[in-house]
Amino acid sequence: MSITLSRSAPVDRTERHRLSVVGGLAALSLDAMASVAYGPEAIVIVLAVAGGAGLGFTVPVTLAIALLLGVLTLSYRQVIAAFPDGGGAYGVSRAYLGRRASLVAAASLIVDYVLNVAVSVAAGVAALTSAFPELLPYTIWLCLAVLALVTAVNLRGIAESARVFIAPTVVYVGAILIVVVAGLIRAEPAAAIAAPAQAQHLQTVGILLLLKAFANGCAALTGVEAIANAVPSFRKPRARRAQRAEIALGALLAVMLLGIAALIEKFSIHPVDGVTVLSQVTTAALGDGLGFYVVQFSTVLLLALAANTSFGGLPVLAQLLAKHNNLPHVFALRAERQVFRYGVGFLTITSAILLIVSDGDMNTLVPLFAIGVFVGFTLSQFGMVRHWRKHRPDGWAGKAALNGFGALLTASAAIVVTATKFGEGGWLIVVTLPLLVLIMEWVNRSYDRIGHRLELGRTPTPPRPSRSVVVVPVHTVSRLTRDALAAALSLGDRVEAVHVTHPDEESSTRDFVEAWEKWHPEVRLVQLCDERRRLGEPLVEHLTSVRDQHVFVLIAEVEPERWWQRVLQNQRGAVLARALRRRSGAVICRMRFRLGDH
Repeated sequence: MSITLSRSAPVDRTERHRLSVVGGLAALSLDAMASVAYGPEAIVIVLAVAGGAGLGFTVPVTLAIALLLGVLTLSYRQVIAAFPDGGGAYGVSRAYLGRRASLVAAASLIVDYVLNVAVSVAAGVAALTSAFPELLPYTIWLCLAVLALVTAVNLRGIAESARVFIAPTVVYVGAILIVVVAGLIRAEPAAAIAAPAQAQHLQTVGILLLLKAFANGCAALTGVEAIANAVPSFRKPRARRAQRAEIALGALLAVMLLGIAALIEKFSIHPVDGVTVLSQVTTAALGDGLGFYVVQFSTVLLLALAANTSFGGLPVLAQLLAKHNNLPHVFALRAERQVFRYGVGFLTITSAILLIVSDGDMNTLVPLFAIGVFVGFTLSQFGMVRHWRKHRPDGWAGKAALNGFGALLTASAAIVVTATKFGEGGWLIVVTLPLLVLIMEWVNRSYDRIGHRLELGRTPTPPRPSRSVVVVPVHTVSRLTRDALAAALSLGDRVEAVHVTHPDEESSTRDFVEAWEKWHPEVRLVQLCDERRRLGEPLVEHLTSVRDQHVFVLIAEVEPERWWQRVLQNQRGAVLARALRRRSGAVICRMRFRLGDH
């Protein structure tokens, strides 16, 4: 009689730390969602210089942006399918435009992610200090507190951050959609709208003005690529879930942008100092009651939390860059809960520096925003054109034409934004992008040299045994010394105990020698005298005399029972290990003598 044991398929416990479609929207789309608060306003501020005639182009300009949004959404849906390992514009550029172009795309994404965190946090705090002016002197501390909060949530895992941010996202999207529907139904404004100041020196509506308005409004498209960059963060089937999240984001963002633009024209909204365009639209649609405050509060909250998009996208991108030897490999290390902690740490530190340097002023940071992202968009679109031409699936010509059209639009936007914002700080991005590319090139060349010396990719000759010597630095005769020598005798063919002495310590040296001879461990003792009272250098010089043997240095150290007892240690072992690693080719072994085990 035979017994068959069946074993169920192993459960991938990491899946619960990954994203669903709704979770992906909450974790990776807050940047794009929050742009509804400043995207339409960016258009109106430019068009307002032409008076009512200029503001009459709000809907057409927004339609052009929505068209570009549709192109980008469909394109990134294809990018997700073609590059399920993530990377977005970087992955596309690396496959079809060459390594140098991929590094430019990666640099643009890194800059965009860091700036998004700084801008989002500063914008959220600015909205808060506008409501409560007494908090204005604490702007920097509030910014750093919000940044610390978002970082802490993301260190618990991207799925955890999604669960935390789902409710604010739902409230915000629901509130904006209610504003749009109520405003379209209402014939007259529900409450009086702030009257704008009389404009002077009105400009005529020309192609340059419309291009500038289009480029400014394209700030609403930042964050559209984040889902494509973080496909590995989704649950299985990863690509399908990411595609659904990308389409949902594009649809929601288009509806909100076009709805707000339609209400701006319907209620003749003008820019007013101290009052946001979204606030005016909300007042016209819902009045100044409870609904108004729900929209304002949810907007403030989402603006502050929009930084989470970067925390979902940049660590995954950094992991991919590290995998390809373009960033230090430490960025590829993944902790429990699927967290790339070094990527999160890099993002937090660089964003904090930006916030401190800019004094938490959103207007200082905004001119730098959106330049880099258009570079990534353009490279991604051109890369997808080459993708379609190479693989030629059914209907490839139409898809290639769509991507080519999108590339022209985003390239035009990049040129216009860079030209108009260059003097306002945009030059810093123009300098930073090539600098980041040079740094990644240097990292890649360094890894190439290391790989060449390690003979990576080649089959090494079979290992052969060779004689070895184990050197044990000793300072006293104790149980620690005994255990270290016992370990050394089991490791090598020959063992040497080395004792470093100093001319002014004759008494202690004599006591040590007497104790050693009395103990008589049958291990050769080498005494080195150093007049300069150095620890590591005499041992380094002694090791140079050992030829044609593998040299091991076994450093015995005490491991305290309690963490606070570390302050009682003399750090002799750490000093020795550092000197030997820097100046010798010996293998360094640090043996811990745990007091708690004895």
